[in-house]
Amino acid sequence: MRVVLAVVAAAMLTGCVSSAMESARAKEPAKAFMSSKEASQVARCIQFGWQDEAAFGVDASGYVEPAKKGGFTVYTRGAEAFADVRTEGQKTVVKYYAERHDEVALRRQAALATCM
Repeated sequence: MRVVLAVVAAAMLTGCVSSAMESARAKEPAKAFMSSKEASQVARCIQFGWQDEAAFGVDASGYVEPAKKGGFTVYTRGAEAFADVRTEGQKTVVKYYAERHDEVALRRQAALATCM
């Protein structure tokens, strides 16, 4: 029974995170970047940077999943910040979204920029 409850709770949280991301995508990103590197390489770099405990302490989290429309989405716990990484033509385009525009969000943006 506990396992079933855990699975249901995880599914509900995923739905909340997903709807928060879709809501953010309806607006302009906080910042957009372009790179000549492959999308998978950029996504893994962002994930690694966001997992840096020295920079983010207990907020250090980074997860990657394939995006519905191709490419990848890199996101933090609760999707407070996320980046859509997509290939467009010969370039990789990264759109960075942040729930808040505080110091932590700016550090995540800076970590992301080093991957370009």
